[in-house]
Amino acid sequence: MSVRVAIMGATGAVGTELLKILDERKFPVGELRLLASKRSAGTTLEFKGEKITVQELTHDSFAGIDLVLASAGGSISAEFAPSAVKAGAVVVDNTSKFRMTEGVPLVVPEVNPEKIFEHKGIIANPNCSTIIMNLPIWPLHKLFGVKRIHAVTYQAASGAGARAMEELKQETRAVLDGTPFQPSVIPHPYAFNVFPHNAPWIESLGYNEEEMKMVNETKKIFGDPSIRVHATCVRVPVLRAHSEALNVEFSRDISVEEAYEVLRTAPGVEILEDREKNRWPMPLDASGKDPVLVGRIRKDISQPNTLDFWVVGDQIRKGAALNAIQIAEKLFA
Repeated sequence: MSVRVAIMGATGAVGTELLKILDERKFPVGELRLLASKRSAGTTLEFKGEKITVQELTHDSFAGIDLVLASAGGSISAEFAPSAVKAGAVVVDNTSKFRMTEGVPLVVPEVNPEKIFEHKGIIANPNCSTIIMNLPIWPLHKLFGVKRIHAVTYQAASGAGARAMEELKQETRAVLDGTPFQPSVIPHPYAFNVFPHNAPWIESLGYNEEEMKMVNETKKIFGDPSIRVHATCVRVPVLRAHSEALNVEFSRDISVEEAYEVLRTAPGVEILEDREKNRWPMPLDASGKDPVLVGRIRKDISQPNTLDFWVVGDQIRKGAALNAIQIAEKLFA
């Protein structure tokens, strides 16, 4: 079986990663249509050694397409995804636009693959931080019942796209050279600095949108609105791969050894640590890799039935592009 594929937002960080992963995983691409803004139209990208010209995204771009992998931003998906569905394609959308829409499946394939086949034309890819958190917590939830998750994230520039990654490089050089730098993507000084995530602020809640994505999406993906989730999201001057400190309360006692035993065989999860050398997963370990890395599992000595986890995952791969292609693989299997 061959699948006619269109990538919406093909020239962005996630779009170019989608191309790599389609090739690496030998997805059965019959036709590939690369779509982007008028500004990017006419440029070329390589797929399996062939140069493919990027086309301008229009409402007529989807004729004859089976699958649309969308990563061009929420407003673009809102405008063009309905046209793709009308043309007969299934859209796997990597933006936040449809995640909490009633009737749209929100899927991490290792967690709730059965939801893929409930789609009505659109399947939503969760937020990157949500995916990275959910992957190791889900198998533990099935056995021990998660009651509460307290998450603190340390999010890389990759979460804001290719332009933010380039800006961090340029700003770091400028700071080291002692020259002025005016950022245009990230609104705060980023090199050698950390700050609460710059997602839009929700005044009525006292949280930002990134934090509430982790709260609401986890409940939907797990199919359990009773799970209490609290998140503090932070930007750190790392190019790629998000890190998370998770404090998880379970319904019953769980030992550190039991948690390791479960996660050693959990799909998409890899244990990485060397306790004697005080060595735990780092963004450099996860960058360009598929698994979500876990280490430093320990008892929370302040309350019962609670463990701490240190989790690191590549935001562009499993946090975005890989998850979308895994959904497509199951959809067209």
